[in-house]
This record gives sequence, structure tokens and C-alpha cells, in this order.
Amino acid sequence: MISQSVTVPADGAELAGDLVLPAGARAVVLFAHGSGSSRHSPRNRRVADELRTAALGTLLMDLLTEREEQYDLLTAEHRFDIPLLGGRLVAAIDWLQARPGTRGLPVVLFGASTGAAAALVAAAERPDRVLTVVSRGGRPDLAGDALPAVRAPVLLIVGGADHQVLGLNEEAARRLHAPHTLHVVPGATHLFEEPGALEQVAGTARQWCDDHLKAAAG
Repeated sequence: MISQSVTVPADGAELAGDLVLPAGARAVVLFAHGSGSSRHSPRNRRVADELRTAALGTLLMDLLTEREEQYDLLTAEHRFDIPLLGGRLVAAIDWLQARPGTRGLPVVLFGASTGAAAALVAAAERPDRVLTVVSRGGRPDLAGDALPAVRAPVLLIVGGADHQVLGLNEEAARRLHAPHTLHVVPGATHLFEEPGALEQVAGTARQWCDDHLKAAAG
């Protein structure tokens, strides 16, 4: 397994990331954090650990620079700038495709909160490079007009007790033209803090990725 800290260039910004590639990696899962989170998100790191057991590489990266993060803590401005975040994911997709070791590997986008909207925007812009999109407690509704342009299959994972976000995901699902599944984790709230909830998220995401990799290979 190869594990290294990386710097991803994106429109003049230098974004910090942690890239882990298990032996025989079949794809790379690019995580898109949201709502003030970062590559250190403990929930996404737990999901990433599970995905790597299925020979999936992971790239957890910050979508904001340190200066932007500090400004965002005061204003919450950048976390809702979906075009900015989506553009940086596109830059990361292109970086992975140009980099030895990840070139040619399918890319899975895994978005949480507002990062899910950014992931859908990026998937719409790079339809030939994104295998699938997974959203955890996401705000896909914020992707707006990008929703019907997405071609990759989409998995929307929402907590059953996260009523407002569940409704927003149902609305967004109706706007998707791509194949999609809404998976509800019974009794889970927005952060999936209930016993076994995050494990169900990770297991569902792993199976989804595995199924679509097999379908693509077949």
C-alpha cells in the first residue's frame, strides 16, 4: 500500500491531500468535504478505511486553502460556493488522470454535505472520467442545473431521522436523469452518529462501488 501527502494544484490554489493506494487499486475515491470540514474528517476517514479493503484507492483533500478556511470559519462563504468547490474537484480529477500511478483508474466521487453538490457538478463536467457519485448526508439539491446533466450513476445515502435533508434528496433525485438509488439508514441523524449507522454507510458505499466496477469491466 502506498500512502503519501500530496499537493493538488487548482486554479492557482495549492490544496493539501492524503492519497492512499492499496496494491492493485481498481479505482480512486475522491472525497469532497463540505460545511466547514476538511480532509481530517473522522467520518470520511472511517469510510475511506472500509473502501480500501475493497482495493479502492482514496484521496482525501482540502477543497479550500488554509487562508480560505480561516475566512470561511468567520463567514461560511466558501462552503456554499458550489461552483468554486466543483471546479476544484474537476482539477483534482484531471490531476489524478495525469499522475503516474492513478492515470487510467476510474474515479469515484464521494461527497458529504455541500461537498455532494460539488461532486455532482464535477461529475457533470467530467462525464467520461467519473464512474459513479456517492453522497453521504449530502445536499445534492445545491447542484442546481448540473443535476440533469450528470451521467454517472448516483447513490444518495441519507439518515432516516434527518428529515429535512431526506426531503431535499428526494427532490434532487427527481431531477436526476442518470441511474440513481436513494438509500435511507433507519433512525440515523445527519452525522450518522448512532451505533452502526456509519458502518452501514461505509458498507453500502463499498458494495455500490464494487457493483459498478464489475459492471464497467463486464
